[in-house]
Amino acid sequence: MLIDLKSNPFYLSDKDVEWVESTLASMSQQEKIAQLFCLITYTDDENYLSYLAKDLGVGGVMTRTMSLPELIRTVTGLQKNARIPMLISANLEAGLNQACTEGTRVGCEMGIAATDDEKYAHELGRIIGEEASALGINWAFAPIIDIDYNFRNPITNTRTFGSDPDRVARFGKAYVEEVQKYGIAASIKHFPGDGVDERDQHLLASVNSLSAEEWEKTYGKAYKTSIDAGAKTVMVGHILQPAWSKKLNPSLKDEEIMPGLIAPELLQGLLRGRLGFNGLIVTDSSTMAGMGTMMPREKAVPMTIAAGCDMFLFTKNLEEDLRFMKQGVESGVITKDRLDEAVTRILALKASLRLHEKQQNGELIPDAARAEKIVGCAEHKQVSKEVADRSITLVKEEKGVLPITPERYKRVLVYKKEGKASAVSAGITEGAADKLIDKLKAKGFDITVFVPGGGWEGMATPVQEFYDKYDLILYIANLATKSNQTVVRLEWAEPMGADVPVYMHSIPTVFVSLENPYHLLDVPRVRTFINTYGSTEEILDALVEKLSGQSKFCGKSPVDAFCGKWDTRL
Repeated sequence: MLIDLKSNPFYLSDKDVEWVESTLASMSQQEKIAQLFCLITYTDDENYLSYLAKDLGVGGVMTRTMSLPELIRTVTGLQKNARIPMLISANLEAGLNQACTEGTRVGCEMGIAATDDEKYAHELGRIIGEEASALGINWAFAPIIDIDYNFRNPITNTRTFGSDPDRVARFGKAYVEEVQKYGIAASIKHFPGDGVDERDQHLLASVNSLSAEEWEKTYGKAYKTSIDAGAKTVMVGHILQPAWSKKLNPSLKDEEIMPGLIAPELLQGLLRGRLGFNGLIVTDSSTMAGMGTMMPREKAVPMTIAAGCDMFLFTKNLEEDLRFMKQGVESGVITKDRLDEAVTRILALKASLRLHEKQQNGELIPDAARAEKIVGCAEHKQVSKEVADRSITLVKEEKGVLPITPERYKRVLVYKKEGKASAVSAGITEGAADKLIDKLKAKGFDITVFVPGGGWEGMATPVQEFYDKYDLILYIANLATKSNQTVVRLEWAEPMGADVPVYMHSIPTVFVSLENPYHLLDVPRVRTFINTYGSTEEILDALVEKLSGQSKFCGKSPVDAFCGKWDTRL
């Protein structure tokens, strides 16, 4: 077992190495198996937390969004019951709001990229680092360094830094460097890279279809940049990379090519070998269907560790997956050396975060009073406002339509296109269209919200009635990508697409997309189009200022908002 615990990314001292080695030597086989698991909790129930930390002795737990008091109780309940200090993780892509309701949402990664200023990637990492560490969280499942090449991809979208590999590499590195200053391990994801396929790796094993050479210049560059910058962990997805799998193992048949988390040639040959990653490898959620579509679960569970992952994220059925992993060890699918290597890296990560020292010094339990001062503080919220101001992008403008003021356009017809939030799209604000409408009303506009009427051929409302009633038409789209929703497109009302933009040639029309930067695909002839990359209060306020001419549009699109189509540019 060759792991250099004193080099990147662990940088352990002799004393730290001694703790890792002595802890490993003290562990039973069952304790080692339990350390492989990073589970999840939606609750601060003390009995459940004690079961995870003390009875099972798992290596880590991810928290879903809770209130600040609930989160502190959760971290406290886990760490006080754990013999070996625990990794406490969260999806911290856009801000601490993805773990704590009081946390700051700085801005989604695409919004950060749209500022065109690397400073805000550092600020994202800093604010997450300050707030997470105050709450006892020590592992960020971020940044996403996927590249949003395919506008049809239902998952990457605004969660990425865009489609430029150089920007993705630079901004990803900035996040990693900053967040890890606060004792928070970054996890660059989703190796070998999402954003090429248009399918959802939550539902199947998707494919990164780039050639080995193209991959190395793009995704490889992004991963190598963050790895060299000291990223402590890598999250591996349910994503195939056939070119590299076959290059590293030419004997593989097509049906034998596996997604990253169960592909030894990608984990050991590409990630560890060619990219030189020495840190901890964690699977993406094992509850996703991608792994299950490739092989039986009883085989896949231990195969993740045997192939080269060090931690197994979540379970479909806790007792069953624990049994599958144990059977893998007992049958030799996971060798003793491979088990010890994985656990060594888990312990080394914990030591690199000083968790063993914090446990000894009684510092693992968060201080509620301190956390309340830091989480969601005014200084952090101000950065969120700056990001909103500098990211909102005027993609396309019809000359003379802006600014929008009550003096120019008193009577406004609004078309709302809204979806619902999910765990993946944690930044989306349900009802954001209504909030924006209220802000416009407060400015003095007379707002009418469109309601489809009856009447088919020969019975529709006369177009002249629209011309006579309204000075401006405003579309507000609030449709975010999310798992288990394979297509995010504008859908139109009956009868006969009643809310399609057909009056834009006669009535000034503005289309605002709050969440998805690619809606021009479905409204190509709209002449004024705006992307905001989010729907928070800060973003909505900044949007109103820009619409009314009180501030300038500063954002630069990190992706091709025209979706590669000629007619979207008309």
